[in-house]
Amino acid sequence: MVQIDRVSKHFADHQVLDQVTLNVDKGQVCIIIGPSGSGKSTLLRCINFLEPYEAGSIELDGEMVGYRNLDDRRLRPRKIIARMRAQTSMVFQQFNLFSHMTAVDNVAVAPEKVKGEPRREARARAQGLLEKVGLADRMHDYPGFLSGGEQQRVAIARALAMQPKVLLLDEITSALDPERVAEVLEVIRTLAGEGMTMLVVTHEMTFAREVASQVVFMDGGRVVEQGGAHIIGQPQTERLATFMAR
Repeated sequence: MVQIDRVSKHFADHQVLDQVTLNVDKGQVCIIIGPSGSGKSTLLRCINFLEPYEAGSIELDGEMVGYRNLDDRRLRPRKIIARMRAQTSMVFQQFNLFSHMTAVDNVAVAPEKVKGEPRREARARAQGLLEKVGLADRMHDYPGFLSGGEQQRVAIARALAMQPKVLLLDEITSALDPERVAEVLEVIRTLAGEGMTMLVVTHEMTFAREVASQVVFMDGGRVVEQGGAHIIGQPQTERLATFMAR
């Protein structure tokens, strides 16, 4: 499903990704953990091609993300980049909802405007997705009247509305009050149980143990350790052991 091969990325003179290699199969939940500044969020942004990567390759179902080939790094046509970006929907720390739109309109707008779906069809799917994330009674409310957890669930529904192959979740509970974290994580548990392919950056270790098909520990832009969910409690490297002891 997602094949990442020796991907590197710099911001000016700072290397944020260093020869990252990772494979995520269809239906897997890949949990990415590590200290701040380790490259976790940048990796997700490269998969979605919000950030170009300078070396290596990222493939989605055998199709290279962003570039025509490895030799000259020529960009693919914008339409193809947009299509592949829609197949790897991303949910961010901040909700980024349109404040002037209701919850249902926030979810329906991308399929309607980006994919050209008929308005009735887009809204019907949006309503179904809001029901799925437990917001059937809030779909006509504006973001300003929703709690942080409710807004994040709208953001998840919005990402799912594009019918992606892969869902990328970047610290989606870090901006929430503790009492709102559980309701968002429950949505992700449900998606994991349904076989949604996901790459999830999180500091919620109990949750990670529950849903992870594989865990990747990053530090200094590198994959230091990876394996099953058991490595959270049984680290094989000193660096991961130190991180987990904090």
